[in-house]
Amino acid sequence: MEAFEILLTASFWVAAIRIASPLIFATMGELICERAGVLNLGIEGIMTAGAFAGWLTVYWGGDLWFGVVVAAWSGMAFGLLHGVLTVPLGLSQHVTGIGITLLATSLTYFVYRVALPEVSSPPKIEPFQALAIPGLSQIPVIGPALFNQTPLTYLAYATVAAVAWLLYRTPAGMAIRAVGENPAAVEAQGISVTALRIAAVMLGSAMMAVGGAFLTMSAFNSFFFEMINGRGWICIALVVFGSWKPGKALLGAILFGAFDAYQIRLQQVMGGVIPYQFFLMLPYLLSIAALIAVSRRATYPKALMTPYLKGER
Repeated sequence: MEAFEILLTASFWVAAIRIASPLIFATMGELICERAGVLNLGIEGIMTAGAFAGWLTVYWGGDLWFGVVVAAWSGMAFGLLHGVLTVPLGLSQHVTGIGITLLATSLTYFVYRVALPEVSSPPKIEPFQALAIPGLSQIPVIGPALFNQTPLTYLAYATVAAVAWLLYRTPAGMAIRAVGENPAAVEAQGISVTALRIAAVMLGSAMMAVGGAFLTMSAFNSFFFEMINGRGWICIALVVFGSWKPGKALLGAILFGAFDAYQIRLQQVMGGVIPYQFFLMLPYLLSIAALIAVSRRATYPKALMTPYLKGER
């Protein structure tokens, strides 16, 4: 019974939303990339670079929001590189993405060692603080979870709404969706497939980097190696889970966040009986099961991972 009661506590849902927030940013970024027909496996490295860029900016005296902007810029830079290599040059999106992850991660660690050569433990910054929304934050259970979070969590909510509005309510969004389905039709309308895809990858990569920055500037207060810890790969799975739709992907991110928060609390309740490794793998097992159940009905963009040359039919 105690294990079930965990689900009814406000602290559990506060943790679930906090864990889900960086996943929301990165999942929305990956969704935009894939909607445009480009698989971005550089997400893990881009999140690492964004986490470090935002944290270092604040550590060197910058404003927290300026740190978020710098993180987004770093993501756009790697997105530009990925886009140039995969769109006009037509290189393998799988190989290029993994290369971007290795490059971004290694470059981040190198800059860390150069910028902070004498540091033995990660320096700390003053991160974003929780901002309660008057009235709404007083609602039992739901209030603290949704309306007593840091500003970056609220920005994550807004990002989902913005991506949905962009994709389904604007001409640019229609073009992004079309270029992921039938790039020849987009070219026939006089729109550059190359420019559109690269722009989408840059925008998506900026969101991924902000997801990484959430960890160093909102969830924690320092940067340490391996802090992304596979979150980028989870976000790729969440895009499939969400059937390339922002709303469903948001639910998937919250679901994974709930699984992760739940396993932490289960360790306290049942840790003496079951090895802790079981609880660590539990959210991933549950996510795989949910992914299998949903992905069979998922309809992916038809031009995903398919290079396109101008004039080709």
